[in-house]
Amino acid sequence: MRILLVEDELALSAQLVSTLEDEGYVVDAVTNGSDALHLGCEESFDAAILDLGLPQLDGLSVLKGWRKVGKTMPVIILTARDSWSEKVTGIDAGADDYLGKPFHMQELLARLRSVIRRATGQIDPVLSCGAVALDTLAGKVTVNNLPITLTSHEFKLLSWLMHHPGEVASRTTLSEHIYSYNDDPDSNTIEVFIARLRKKLPEGMIETVRGLGYRLQPPPTR
Repeated sequence: MRILLVEDELALSAQLVSTLEDEGYVVDAVTNGSDALHLGCEESFDAAILDLGLPQLDGLSVLKGWRKVGKTMPVIILTARDSWSEKVTGIDAGADDYLGKPFHMQELLARLRSVIRRATGQIDPVLSCGAVALDTLAGKVTVNNLPITLTSHEFKLLSWLMHHPGEVASRTTLSEHIYSYNDDPDSNTIEVFIARLRKKLPEGMIETVRGLGYRLQPPPTR
């Protein structure tokens, strides 16, 4: 899952990037409102973490700009301001959650998992599709209740598919959500990861939709 982090406090930004990447997220980090507005409008993200007090363009203006062009990714606002009126203003501008500074990293991670699940129509932190279960809290995957080992990119790809069961996703869409803006993956990389996942998942679970992409769904019962 790909996250846009907008935070101008460099030490906090570095800490957040490290924590998020350790949790398996792909992170694009920017430190001012102008870059945040541009990147959020031009790229695809599964969620954004947005500070309000930013140089060049304030966080609320950035958020309104994203929503104006139809960007619907969930947004968690971070701010040192903790008044109820600013919480209301942020929610009314299109934020999905609000966290005042200072905060505990584990609370931010829990809120991030929650807004991503809600945005994709999921409720349970353990995502299930047929015999496959992905525990978003523990970062573990099981097939028929037996653990399987995945590389970091295989896990990122499966996580996105598990959050969007039944949805056809092109190679471009999948690439956008498992690589950051600065990465330059080979055009065949997604096919390689799909092939590897198919060897570890039940047969027929990842379906190729000719000319469109891939779809995750439980294999038909026999």
